Amino acid sequence: MSRVVLVTGGNRGIGLACARAFAAQGDRVAITHRGEPPADAADLLCVRCDVTDSDAIDAAFTLVEEQLGPVEVLVSNAGMTADMLVLRMDAEDFTSVLDANLTGGFRVAKRAVRSMMRARFGRIIFIGSVVGSTGQAGQANYAASKAGLIGLARSLAREFASRAITVNLVAPGPVETDMFAAVADETRAAIAEAVPLGRLAAPEEIAAAVTFLASDAAGYITGAVLPVDGGLGMGAT
Repeated sequence: MSRVVLVTGGNRGIGLACARAFAAQGDRVAITHRGEPPADAADLLCVRCDVTDSDAIDAAFTLVEEQLGPVEVLVSNAGMTADMLVLRMDAEDFTSVLDANLTGGFRVAKRAVRSMMRARFGRIIFIGSVVGSTGQAGQANYAASKAGLIGLARSLAREFASRAITVNLVAPGPVETDMFAAVADETRAAIAEAVPLGRLAAPEEIAAAVTFLASDAAGYITGAVLPVDGGLGMGAT
């Protein structure tokens, strides 16, 4: 059955892979983006939106509702990094990342559940990170934002379970994206070596976990953290 899917930050990387995976199975898919929309996006509704702006989020949802219908599946993927050691990090460096990654996730989820509650159905999937459980030097702000998403997802899962709305989080490890391609070769090699499976993930492998959690087959899964990290986070809680 075709559903209306909204992927935030869907113009590249994991978000775009998720959007294309949903579109390939026949869903009606919208993406939000702050920069340029992706090339070859004829099967996607592209909506400019900044997840730090509640009015922009409301306008984006309204446009999607008018053109595709009420959002039934939300993939909260939009986010940012501002990596540096804590001794060099000021309050703005910390709070700006939390505002985009964590509070942005709260904003879009709050807007999405309006129609989901009326329909008594919904799927919300947050894109977290392995560092939300393991921590990472130089990423205190990013790791804190991703750890916060776990608490947010599980709280929403409890609040909305009675309306058949499931809320889960996918926690990727290192993924082959344009952003990661800019990392020095020796650093990339060291990161891949630390992964038990010995390689980086393809964005499509993250998308496969997301589409599963959005499916009818995952209807009894809520409040879960699904690691897709090649074993990198084993043992972390």
